[in-house]
This record gives sequence, C-alpha cells and structure tokens, in this order.
Amino acid sequence: MIICLYGGRPAFAQQKARLNTGWEFLKKDLGGIWEAVRAEEKGVPPGIPRWEQVTLPHCFNARDAVDPDMNYYQGAGWYRTRLNIENPYKDGHTLLHFEGAGQKTDVYVYTTRVASHVGGYDEWIVDITQAVNDFRKTEAFQQQFKGNIPISIRCDNSRDLESIPSRLSDFNVYGGIYRYLNLIYTPTTSFDKVFVKTEVDKEGKQGKLNISVRFNDAAKVNSDEGVIKIIDPQGKVIQQSKYNLHTVAGDIPLGLFTVKKPQLWSPDNPALYTVEVTASESGGAFKQTEKIGFRNFEFVDHGPFMLNGKRLLLKGTHRHEDQAGVAAAMTEGMIRQEMLLMKDMGVNFIRLGHYQQSRIVLNLCDSLGILVWEEEPWCRGGLGGEVYKKQARQMLTNMIEQHYNHPSIILWGLGNENDWEGDFSTFDKEKIRAFMSEQNDRAHRLDSTRKTTIRRCDFCKDIVDVYSPSIWAGWYRGTYNEYKQTTLEEFNKVKHFFHAEWGGDSHALRHSEDPDKAFVNIKTGNGADERAGDALLSGGDARVSKDGDWSETYICNLFDWHLKEQEMMPWLTGSAFWIFKDFSTPSRPDNPIPYVNQKGVLERDMTRKESYYVFQSYWTTTPMAHIYGHTWPVRWGEPGEQKIVKVYSNCETVELFLNGKSCGVKKRNSQDFPAAGLHWVVTFNKGPNSIRVVAQKGKAIITDEINQVYQTDKWDRPAKMILEKIADENGFATVQVKIFDKNNVQCLDAANWISFSLSGDGVLQDDLGTSGGSRKVQAYNGRATIKVQTNNGKSVVGVQSPGLQTVFLNL
Repeated sequence: MIICLYGGRPAFAQQKARLNTGWEFLKKDLGGIWEAVRAEEKGVPPGIPRWEQVTLPHCFNARDAVDPDMNYYQGAGWYRTRLNIENPYKDGHTLLHFEGAGQKTDVYVYTTRVASHVGGYDEWIVDITQAVNDFRKTEAFQQQFKGNIPISIRCDNSRDLESIPSRLSDFNVYGGIYRYLNLIYTPTTSFDKVFVKTEVDKEGKQGKLNISVRFNDAAKVNSDEGVIKIIDPQGKVIQQSKYNLHTVAGDIPLGLFTVKKPQLWSPDNPALYTVEVTASESGGAFKQTEKIGFRNFEFVDHGPFMLNGKRLLLKGTHRHEDQAGVAAAMTEGMIRQEMLLMKDMGVNFIRLGHYQQSRIVLNLCDSLGILVWEEEPWCRGGLGGEVYKKQARQMLTNMIEQHYNHPSIILWGLGNENDWEGDFSTFDKEKIRAFMSEQNDRAHRLDSTRKTTIRRCDFCKDIVDVYSPSIWAGWYRGTYNEYKQTTLEEFNKVKHFFHAEWGGDSHALRHSEDPDKAFVNIKTGNGADERAGDALLSGGDARVSKDGDWSETYICNLFDWHLKEQEMMPWLTGSAFWIFKDFSTPSRPDNPIPYVNQKGVLERDMTRKESYYVFQSYWTTTPMAHIYGHTWPVRWGEPGEQKIVKVYSNCETVELFLNGKSCGVKKRNSQDFPAAGLHWVVTFNKGPNSIRVVAQKGKAIITDEINQVYQTDKWDRPAKMILEKIADENGFATVQVKIFDKNNVQCLDAANWISFSLSGDGVLQDDLGTSGGSRKVQAYNGRATIKVQTNNGKSVVGVQSPGLQTVFLNL
C-alpha cells in the first residue's frame, strides 16, 4: 500500500488519509509477530498460513454472526499491510488513528509492539514515529520491504469475564478493525483534544463558549501561540482572537466567548457553529475544527422534556452498528443511508445501544437534528474486579471526552440491565450501586452540562438523573392497551422519567388475518416489565413474544396503539422503541431468522418493513400515504367476508378505491384506532384485487396502490413444497419455495422451517440475517425466498423442511 499525503508546507500542516485498501487478514492467531513479517522460506509452501485480501473497515464476523449452524467466531485475527511513510514535517509525528477496533488490539511496526488497547468502541491514537525511524535503520527496511513500513495489527474478541460488555448481552461482541483507520502526519505541536463548553439561556438571548485544549506530547512543548475563530452556520467569521501560552501541561483554558442571540440548535433547525483553533510553532501549524451548537434542555421535575424553553416530545429509536454482509464494519455511506432513513421516518432522538458509536454517527446526529443518549458498554452480567472497573472507568471517560462537543448529545448512559446477573459467582447489589455512583460522579465531573441515565436497574434508579424502567406492554408482558397506565405508574416513581425500549419482533413478509389472537390467554394487570426468561420461546406464562404470530400485522397494531397514546400523555418526556434495524445476536438461535433480533422496522439490509410507515404517519409532516400490505401478496378468508384495509398517512383526508370503486373518504383522527381512523371494512373479490388511495394534505395530493389476491380455498396441513425461479437479473437468480396441502392449496399460515442448499457453480446469498438472505428461515405465509449468484454456470438449489419431501431446482 502506498498512501499519498501531499508534501510541502501548506498553511495548516496536519494531513490525514483513510487506510482502506492493501490489507491482508488471517482469521486465527499466529505463534508470534515474526510469522506476520518473516520472508517466505525455502521448503515452506507459499501463502502458509493463508492470508486473504480485505478492505477496511472489516469485521471477523461479517457472515458467521448469523450462520444458523454454528456459534460466531470469538478469538484472535491479524491484519497486515505495508505503508510508504513520508512525513513532510521536521520532527513531526506519524500517527495511526483508530476510530474503533474490537475488542483488544495490539499494534506492531515490524516486530516492535508499539501499542495495546482494550475496548472495542472508543477512539485511540498510536504514535509510530519512533518505531518507524528505528525500522528505517534495519537491513529489512530496504531489502525485504523495499522502503515500506510493515504494520501488523492483532485484534481479539475472545470471551473475557473481566471485560465489558458482557457476553450475556443481546448483541454480538464483534472482532476486527471494524471502523476506519487513519494515517495522520502532524507537526511537533498538535492538540489531543479541543473542548468547547457551550451554554445558552432558555430565551436564547446569549450564548457562551468556554474553550480549552489538551496538547499531544505536552512534555516536549514549551509554549504555543495561535488563533481562535468562531464561525456562524452561514460560514461567517463572527469572532477571532489570538492566544499565547507559556505552559501547555494539562487542560489549558483559551478563553470565554459570548455570542448574542445565537441561532439555536434543534431537530427542526440543527444550526451548527464552527470553532477553529490553530497552534503555530516553527515546525508548522496545526488546526482543529469542532462543530458546536447552542441549545438549552431540561427534564422538568415530574414533567416533560423542554428544548430551548418549549416542550419537545422525544420521538426515538435505538441503533446497533450492524449490517447484513459486513456486521459491524459499516461504511460511511451505509451509516449515512441508515441515519437518513431515521430522519425520514421522523426520529428526533436516538439511544445508541449499548456502546460508544462511530464519530460518523454523532456528526450525522448533529447535522440532521437528532438528540442522543450515548452509553458506555456496562451491559448485563454483574460487576467484575479491578481490571473490569478500570476498563469501565476508562471507556466512560473516553466516550465523554471524545464526544463532548456534539450538541446532539443530552444523556450519558452509565449502564444497561445491570440487574441481570450471571457472569460471576456473586451478585452484590450494594457493590453495583457503589460503582454506579462512582461512574455517575465521574460523568458529572467530566461534563456538568448533560444528564446521566440508565435503563432497567431499579435498585440504582435513584442514583442517575434520568431513569428508564422496563415496559414491554403487549410483547413480553400484558397487552399493548395497558401501556399508558403502566407508563404513568412508572413515571410517578422517579423525578425524571424516559421510556427506552418497547415494541416487539416481526418476521418480515409474514402477515396475519387475526394478529391479536394471542391476547386470549395473556394475563393483564400485573405490569409490563420484562423478566428473566421472557425472551425465551418456550416455558413460562403466556405472552405475545412466545405465543404470538410474529407478524408485521401485529407489530403495526402495537406501534400504532403506543403512538396514539403518547400523543395524549402531556407529562411524557418521550420514548425510544427498540430497535430501528434488525441486528445479530448470539442469544436468539431459535428466532424465525436464527441469531437475529427482529424488532427492527428495517431488515438487517435496510429494507423497510410495513411498520416503518406507522411511525412516519405519526412523526412526519411531509405528506405521505402507505397502504398496509405491500409485501402481502395473498390474503385469505371466506367468500364475501368483510376485511379491514388500513392506510398509514399523515394527510388530512384519504379516499380508498377497491377495484376502481370508491369506498369513501375518511378524515385522519389519531385517537381512532387502528391507523388513525384511516381504515375501511371491505369485501374482496375472489382472486386479484387492486387497492388505491388518494390522500390530501393542504394542496398536496399523494397516491399509493397495491394488488392483492384474495384466496377463499381452505387448506389442510402442509403436504408438499414447490420450488421455482421467480427472477433472474444482473447475475442473480431469485428462487421461491411455496408450501401446499395435499389438494394443491397454498398453506398461507404455514410457518415451517425451511433450509436452502446449493451445489454447483453458483453462490447462495445466505448468512445475511434477512428474511430473504438466510439458508435457514421460517416460512412467511407459506413461502420463502433466497438469491443465488449464478456466475454464469449451472447449479442445483435444494430445499428441505421437516416432514416434507425435499425438492430441487436446476438453475
């Protein structure tokens, strides 16, 4: 790999490049660093051990996280490359900047270990200047490596009880260099951090900026001078001043600045100012820019949330860094696409579960106007010893210091489900309380401008500023119509309340004519908190999570009910449903898509489920209308039976047409469940039916239409499968299996397990953790699909299902 960082002496000297290409990867451990750098020896087969070429970001577990037949890999993996390093600055520094690597990392220049880091989610920098200079003096530098610098990196995500997060967590603890890695050149003097404490009064009359800096390698810097610029959201320099320092040890205050009537940051107007700080010395100049925003927020005692003096209902979701095909190694483009989908759905708040996330995410939250709860990864398992606590202290410190300037952040999360024991032989609540108090004090000491919070640990709820209990009405406990009363009871128990995590799982493409039938046997009136074992698919009391149909139909009803109720809860600060996008987890091997938590409104590849539009209809103002059932090709029932058609829309009026005939105009009323009154009872024709809506909001006209077949033939139990190719484009064939009874009637409620296999030239597009991207999956309405990359060859697809005859298809 040769990285070109332009030389010369530009006005501002630091230079940065992402190290994305030219890497080799080995998914196992080495006997030692020498195996990564030694020249190939005579008598040893070339390429042993066998390294593969990869690009960064890269995750060990890109595919095996959702492999239905095995546990995901937890162990060591190695990366290596060769860099052409030419630092243009005399006595400057050459740095490797890791935006995140999991979970324990060692960095080598040739055979010298230059750094080790523990923690998979915070950023860190390795100064390789001296090691590079030393290696240049060796014979290997010119002869073996031809003037390049060999960099080797060992990542390890092995199980370790004395490390956070716990492996009992409901998400994979991934391994790899799964965020961007950067090569940076700086002059002798550079900043480690620039801190901007931003304050503004409720009326927005005056903003204050308190700016301080921390220098890199401060012991070698005697003094410094430079310039501070404050730039408004339109790019105009509104203040500029010089500073002169005679000492640079510790965190150095540079000055207090005021801005009269600043443009306030909010979800509707995320106005960002720029603070630019320059350090100058004989070796060059260093400039660091930080985006900041002026906003005032308050959790009213026993009341709602206020932003800039006005009530704001926090409309939130959650996010894991996880994506089909790459796992944690999401590119900037993928992250941007995901965050734009959130904003398009109407989100104004996000809880980042359950760890510090990429700077790219936080930058997007700042620019899009999404308020943030960010969390350290103290998640489940109990409390370990001093090594454990040292890591937790450092990771909390790093998270706060590295993301201090982001105006989007309002809450620092100290933990998640810390009442969940299991990692240690003893579970001591008082010790957990003591450490929670220590972390709470640390967070306030590091940042006095934000609040602290935790979710689901009742014996610590008095410690933090804002508390979120566990309320899963209609999923793990009770029915969804208990939500409002249960929430009010929990609200009254604490000074500052927030409701993080609610919702339920839905198997994409599965729909139901009777989604609420599981309610019959479910106990009500006992609260809606999740308890031990509730997530299991067997045993215990009746509950929707175990006894429901996991249909998109049911979850849309659940979301719909919650959202209509939240509009009539003036005391509510807000909520965040779990979760925006399906993600992988080792805790759920028996889910309809094995090892996938399916509570997202998107599939793991960002395909929207029907429930996405329920939120959009409540949370957005841009006119939209969506008929429920775009992914429901066949409905069923008796001839002449009346059926409900729902339309999710934020428009004032909607008219429904069935087979070209108007079924009437309805006005939207959020309290008329379901679909805010936009539901019609109709009678379908047997066979094909066309459904169309025309929605109006002001002068805007929005239309939507779908086609559905109505099946009146009744089916017996599943008796056979039929496999066919339904699409073939761009080198990918899509195959579909359907389940029929003995009379060739499709079994539209069949949820049989389906296993796909492939032999031949093609490649099965599996291990994606999606409804159409898993070789083992439960059927959705008696069918399942998968894609095959054909490679212009011949292949045979096989499908197995317990109790049914295996079928094959030649491609």
